[in-house]
Amino acid sequence: MSIYSTPIATLNGQPNALAAADGKVTLVVNVASKCGLTPQYEQLEVLQKAYAEKGFTVLGVPCNQFMGQEPGSPEEIASFCSTTYGVTFPLTEKIDVNGDARHPLYEALTPVADAEGVNGDIRWNFEKFLVGRDGKIIARFSPMVLPDAPEVVAAIESAL
Repeated sequence: MSIYSTPIATLNGQPNALAAADGKVTLVVNVASKCGLTPQYEQLEVLQKAYAEKGFTVLGVPCNQFMGQEPGSPEEIASFCSTTYGVTFPLTEKIDVNGDARHPLYEALTPVADAEGVNGDIRWNFEKFLVGRDGKIIARFSPMVLPDAPEVVAAIESAL
């Protein structure tokens, strides 16, 4: 099944945030505004600009489950992302990525293992999943793997 059919709203409450990504290569990233890894927004935006015309998008998924590092309202998150990092890629509603209230999107993503063989629960903010045009998960990257790391860029380029 394609993850692009999973219901999730946009940050501003519009339904079907994933529908716009259907048919694209998508890097799904759980994001937070008050994390030591938050500067990854800058590299994510660089990827968005570099590959958007080839059918690629980043999809930011705000989550407040890691030490309360995404406490803001949708308006505060949108403002922070655009004014601090110039983010143009889409953001979804704030969701849970772990636990009993884990969103169905992350139910689909978390069984996939990264290069070290780690699967299951999301470890921290900025864990990344590369999804193909067909909605199937291609790769998982640790939060510590930067968005512009050679293995991420190579996986994106291969999928495009």
